[in-house]
Amino acid sequence: MNITKEEAWALLKEYNKEEFHLKHADTVSFVMEYFAKQLGYEDETEFWGLVGLLHDLDFELYPEEHCVKVQEILKEKGIDERMINAIASHGYGLTESTHKPEHEMEKVLFAVDELTGLIGAVALMRPSKSVSDLEVKSLKKKFKTPSFAAGCSREAIQQGADMLGWELDDLFQRTILAMREYENSTKN
Repeated sequence: MNITKEEAWALLKEYNKEEFHLKHADTVSFVMEYFAKQLGYEDETEFWGLVGLLHDLDFELYPEEHCVKVQEILKEKGIDERMINAIASHGYGLTESTHKPEHEMEKVLFAVDELTGLIGAVALMRPSKSVSDLEVKSLKKKFKTPSFAAGCSREAIQQGADMLGWELDDLFQRTILAMREYENSTKN
């Protein structure tokens, strides 16, 4: 890797000012690290986290060029091709990105990007305002309600589960558990 987490944060903040986008990046980064450990990629935990942190680097300033502009930005910064391709792959079929998710990490990113947003929206609607008591059943109900958190692509979430070969309920449960850990880590 040729970028540290601190450098990645600085780069992210150079292109993103909205608190929502920064929080989303942090959440996805944590969830990606969680999955790296859960799926046996402990030695790549930092890499998975950095991909999660930078995945929407171009979204705030270049929404029409999302997953394409980021490639240009990261190449100019000297970031290695593996990271650039992994980041670009989360827009496959959704943006102009032509990088198809191939590695398990890329498939996880594709699946959890939208799902973390949906889970966050569901948690905010709960009396606890937390994922600590969120169950798959409640998430499924909101998933099946297209008007709820309409910006979260259910199709992308389903495609991600399919790419991974996981049942949707399994993806939901695993991601809820990851977000519970994230929530607990941010309470300190």
